Amino acid sequence: MHTRTLGRGLEVSAIGLGCMGMSQSYGPNPGSREDMIGVLRSAVETGVTFFDTAEVYGAGHNEELVGEALAPLRDQVVIATKFGWDVRDGQIVGLDSRPERIRRVAEESLTRLRSEVIDLFYQHRVDPAVPIEEVAGTVGDLVAEGKVRHFGMSEAAAGTIRRAHEAFPVTALQSEYSLWTRDPEGEVMRTLDELGIGLVPFSPLGKGFLTGTVRSSSGFSDGDIRTTIPRFAEENLAANQALVDQVQALAATKDVTPGQIALAWLLAQRPSVVPIPGTRRTERIAENSGATAVALSADERADLDALAARTGVRGDRYNEFHMGYVGR
Repeated sequence: MHTRTLGRGLEVSAIGLGCMGMSQSYGPNPGSREDMIGVLRSAVETGVTFFDTAEVYGAGHNEELVGEALAPLRDQVVIATKFGWDVRDGQIVGLDSRPERIRRVAEESLTRLRSEVIDLFYQHRVDPAVPIEEVAGTVGDLVAEGKVRHFGMSEAAAGTIRRAHEAFPVTALQSEYSLWTRDPEGEVMRTLDELGIGLVPFSPLGKGFLTGTVRSSSGFSDGDIRTTIPRFAEENLAANQALVDQVQALAATKDVTPGQIALAWLLAQRPSVVPIPGTRRTERIAENSGATAVALSADERADLDALAARTGVRGDRYNEFHMGYVGR
């Protein structure tokens, strides 16, 4: 797999791995801890070097899992994790990006990750109670101390990104971005381009929808986050199917999978875009990585864009509560 560069010199694989689903959000994990460690290590063998986790994924479980799996391979990989939530007794109760909290999270994450340094430390959500300049400065101090290498943000507005970048360089913005979630386009993307900041799309496959495998919400298990997301309601899934049909049709002409088309579309947007699809299966890692070899012509990309613009997407990408935390 070829590599891409985020911000000022963070080199990563063109396709990363979002690890959250190994610990939460998509129902019971069918595999054991040992199975997931095997999946993570197989990703490195496939060429994946970029792994994404957070303190809140599985109340620390995900960082511990990633740390155990990748400790023997630490010099071969880039690990990103996140701070910014107020977590009490394992539950998120709000936001907290105070400097003392950032420092505590960094120390706890380093322990769970079995690492001496965090390669990319994201603010998970913008905390309006703490000036972003203070947040960036605190991470900058951690960089100076050798505990963090790069500063990132997640789901932030363009103006906030600019203010943070002036205080300390932002290497990457992580936001939901895909064929059916185009929120970063416009001012945010222009800001990233101007400042030389990379974009790391999470849910690049639309939480599974763009793979063509989600036809009904009735198959979601207990604990699956998609049961709380409006665009996965039955009536909205049916209305959104036209986009998936187009992706599937194009995939068939190229003898690739719909998921590979969706990832190839993202990779074609900019050389600074690095998607992090999540999975709990080794075969999906190989499939997703194969998207780097899928070429889309300008006409094919334009057709997908035109259809997405014409049909639109019905339903918000989060419930009302979580939508309140994005775009600040």
